[in-house]
Amino acid sequence: MLQLIENPPTWPNGARCAVCFAYDMDAESLLHLYYPEDSMRRITLSSALRYGPRIAMPRIMRIWKHFDIRQTVYVPGWCVETYPDVVRMLADEGHEIGHHGWLHERVNALTPEGEADVLRRGIDAITALTGQRPVGYRCPSGAFSPQTLDLLIAEGFRYDASLAGDDVPYMIESSGGRMIELPSDHALDDWPQYVNMRDFNHMLPIQPPDVAMRVFRSEFDAAWEGGGIWSSVWHPFVSGRPARAAATVELIEYMQDRGGVWFATMAEIAAHIDGLVSRGEWVPRSERLPFWSEPVPQIARPIR
Repeated sequence: MLQLIENPPTWPNGARCAVCFAYDMDAESLLHLYYPEDSMRRITLSSALRYGPRIAMPRIMRIWKHFDIRQTVYVPGWCVETYPDVVRMLADEGHEIGHHGWLHERVNALTPEGEADVLRRGIDAITALTGQRPVGYRCPSGAFSPQTLDLLIAEGFRYDASLAGDDVPYMIESSGGRMIELPSDHALDDWPQYVNMRDFNHMLPIQPPDVAMRVFRSEFDAAWEGGGIWSSVWHPFVSGRPARAAATVELIEYMQDRGGVWFATMAEIAAHIDGLVSRGEWVPRSERLPFWSEPVPQIARPIR
């Protein structure tokens, strides 16, 4: 078969690919971020978002326990403090708690000082509850800023999972150092499949789970054939609903039936990649950030 993924790493125990059902447990951080003046009046939206930590996340944990797999959940610091019981349960069962901002801020809209404050507040919240500093970061809304990488390196993070620049892990570097990037893609996000919420100006048709799973399964098949990484961007209040959770069970069973799948946390995947690189067993591709230092001049502009 034609090899479509270049330079795949070797995976543990001869696995064909690495898989992580990585969730973003945003809860009502989105509500308070986008509607700071009248969030208390949006009861229906709040109930939909709090379904994530209260109902969906325990259901997802039962699925993971059934299959005896450990996965990663990225949690804003405010959510860690607001829903400590479910975050503590995740940590106690061996799942990774990753950093996901403080209130799901779009950090490329903040000052460098503001972004640094948000990063530290999230670190403090996770460390205080779990007793461990987070080692992984996923930028809320993918809004990676020109200074994000330097801030992560300065705070000792081991990997980032915000970008979409490859099909396998790669390195991102800046003047401050370099870090492992564990990429994903919008095709592995449950938002375009399931979310229809006027409050978030997202009104696409809701897909039935079997249609959505065709997308996720096809991406898995390609990763399996080529030796890539399959890392989802899912949300408990979205994919934790009963019909979608049941479809997730079927997807995991499908993956297991194919065989040669390494189910792991993102931290475990990053540690494996770090080991390969440090031992000289694999050389990843590297990209330097930011890509552009200033706007590119336009020779003509549209008429307004």
